[in-house]
Amino acid sequence: MAEETIFSKIIRREIPSDIVFQDEKVTAFRDISPQAPTHILIIPNKLIPTINEVTEQDESMLGHMITVAAKIAKQEGIDESGYRLVMNCNKDAGQEVFHLHMHLLGGRNLGRLVG
Repeated sequence: MAEETIFSKIIRREIPSDIVFQDEKVTAFRDISPQAPTHILIIPNKLIPTINEVTEQDESMLGHMITVAAKIAKQEGIDESGYRLVMNCNKDAGQEVFHLHMHLLGGRNLGRLVG
């Protein structure tokens, strides 16, 4: 079984966090070291260390993470100007907390990354 992370405690509200959305599948909260005016982390309530551990049973939850991101982007007023969704997998990609999470970034021109 995967080791519990700080995100597990945020999900259970055992440590303070600026939670902007929570339901039975996911929790979303503001990053404590924002890289953009809007920087929100969206995490599954189920502990999955990295994308590599995602299973077919997790597909619905992953889709839910994206629809929640779109709802939050609208709430934050960045849906029209644009935003970026980022998921890192393992250390070389910059993953620091080993609880799968998606970064929702926006509120300014983020520049070209890919695409």
